[in-house]
Amino acid sequence: MNQLDQLKQYTTVVADTGNFKQLAAFAPRDATTNPSLILKAVQQPEYAPLLAETVAAHKGQPLDEIVDHVLVRFGREILKVVPGRVSTEVDARLSFDTAATVARARRIMALYEDSGIERERVLIKVASTWEGIQAARILQHQGIQCNLTLLFAFCQAVACGDAGVRLISPFVGRIYDWHKKAAGAAWDEAASSGANDPGVKSVAQIYTYYKRFGIDTEVMGASFRNTGQILALAGCDLLTISPELLAQLQSASAPVVRALDPAVCTHAAVHALSFNEATFRWALNEDAMATDKLAEGIRAFAADAAKLDKMIGAL
Repeated sequence: MNQLDQLKQYTTVVADTGNFKQLAAFAPRDATTNPSLILKAVQQPEYAPLLAETVAAHKGQPLDEIVDHVLVRFGREILKVVPGRVSTEVDARLSFDTAATVARARRIMALYEDSGIERERVLIKVASTWEGIQAARILQHQGIQCNLTLLFAFCQAVACGDAGVRLISPFVGRIYDWHKKAAGAAWDEAASSGANDPGVKSVAQIYTYYKRFGIDTEVMGASFRNTGQILALAGCDLLTISPELLAQLQSASAPVVRALDPAVCTHAAVHALSFNEATFRWALNEDAMATDKLAEGIRAFAADAAKLDKMIGAL
């Protein structure tokens, strides 16, 4: 078997793309999107008719509503290809507004349901700010499953587990990027790869903690820079992977060994933690990498959301 097929023996493979025409070749169970991926997709000629058609059908509505129709349209097309779930993201500009995040998430879910999609097939993506996590707590109680994204710190993962969110997406590659940049000339790529990769270590710590304490929240490693990071997390609940890296895995045949196993985590020597708002904010503040990357990620997604607004507004 190729490495992709071997990986699927241990882990649910998810495609990280808005380009639904690429999906069938890799047979992922789920797919994830974000503002940057949707923006990238709508700029491709093959998606121009879909974008124009969706915008025309809702002409005259407020811009933010039209944007949600576009996001849901892409999600619906993705769900024609994957048998599982699609993740659709709430506007990153609402990352510090719990009530607005809840309202936007409910509207996105209503659009899916109005088009005949069961809510079990949709995950609402929300940034892992304190406000985002509290929004997810509310949404989960309302039967809307959430995917907490832009997750870099252990305190974010603990708070998400306490909030009962369905799934989290710790960002492996962006953690790696930060540490590599911080180390500068002292960075040793070989010594910081595989299980020693700082992004891989972060996901492994979260996975161990969740399994040790029976937390039902699914762990989905995300934002990979190379296949080595992916293979070092074989056994993680889910891994969301770009089409480029899926293709690399599909063309390789070296053996894949399970790296994460829930049975091994059962007796791990870790302590249960809990955060309130003050202790969460302090723990996040103490993690320079997580503070930097969370802020940077929100800014980047917000910028791409603004570009998508502009593109749609011009149609």
